[in-house]
Amino acid sequence: MSISTAPVFQLSTIGQIAVPVSDIDRAVSFYRDVLGMRFLFQAPPGLGFFDCGGVRLMLDLPARAQSGNSSVIYYKVDNIQAAFDALSARGATFEGEPHLIAKLPDHELWMAFLRDPDGNLLALMSEIR
Repeated sequence: MSISTAPVFQLSTIGQIAVPVSDIDRAVSFYRDVLGMRFLFQAPPGLGFFDCGGVRLMLDLPARAQSGNSSVIYYKVDNIQAAFDALSARGATFEGEPHLIAKLPDHELWMAFLRDPDGNLLALMSEIR
């Protein structure tokens, strides 16, 4: 019997996440001006790009048929109440107040959920020690 010593391939780094949108200008404005994300550039045909701490977020107009049905993107924040208050003041509409999800041995996990103009679900998450 032989034991394989070849390294096992694994995925580990996310380079880009695509979010389908129905109106690229409205979506860019929301992610840039309401969420305060760092805008990188727009490119034809209807794509907008943002930096999320080294991971690119691509707003995708050509995929508009799927808008409102994207995966949930969870944004880590240090102070969930301060983030909730700041985004609410900029016009973000949350589905509820920040709330406790789980008490883990070394921290509490808190979340708050909101939607972008196309109905894509987004979340704030904070791990409080």
